[in-house]
Amino acid sequence: MKQKEKKGQQLTEAELRRKARFEKLTEDMERQGWMTHNLTIGVVKANILSFVVMFPFALAVIIWYLVVNDSLGHNLSVWGLLLMVAMLIVLFVAHEGIHGLVWGLCAPSRFRSIEFGVIWAALAPYCTCAEPMKKWQYLLGSAMPTLVLGFGLGAVAVFTGVDLLLYLSVLMILGGGGDFCIILKLLTYRPKGEAVYCDHPYELGLVAFERPVKS
Repeated sequence: MKQKEKKGQQLTEAELRRKARFEKLTEDMERQGWMTHNLTIGVVKANILSFVVMFPFALAVIIWYLVVNDSLGHNLSVWGLLLMVAMLIVLFVAHEGIHGLVWGLCAPSRFRSIEFGVIWAALAPYCTCAEPMKKWQYLLGSAMPTLVLGFGLGAVAVFTGVDLLLYLSVLMILGGGGDFCIILKLLTYRPKGEAVYCDHPYELGLVAFERPVKS
């Protein structure tokens, strides 16, 4: 909210709906003794950090591929490039679907708490969960798309020797950088008591709800 308000941007209807729902959740949690800690990250910072964090992993997959397959094959044709773009779009949609699948299995209300959408200005699909989860659940849902579509696809590329799969794997690893920046933010957060974690309704990142452990 602060980022958008500072830039004079208006929240979308979906963001306003999630904002109202999140404010109600926060009120309910605070009545139960939970305190709120904002773990969001700025978009510009996330874009820079995501490349820094994920580039070594992408490079490792490329080196692994070259060690096993000696070298890359021929250059992609025009049709090959079009196929890669089409597959990349499908994979980005699948990326959000995996977020939703894992979080939907973990959230208290299951898939009723999951919402999908598209940021049309960036042509970027997204998935968000409206309910708090345990740390391992949030981490699993955040990491799984890149593990499956990035590193998993990279392993398939290595053992099949298909260049196209390698290119897609590298792009999906780099594309998962935002998720891993959030993961790092969560891993470096040290709660002093019991904590659960929930997606921020419209900023990049999450919110931690924390309360002292009852003796």
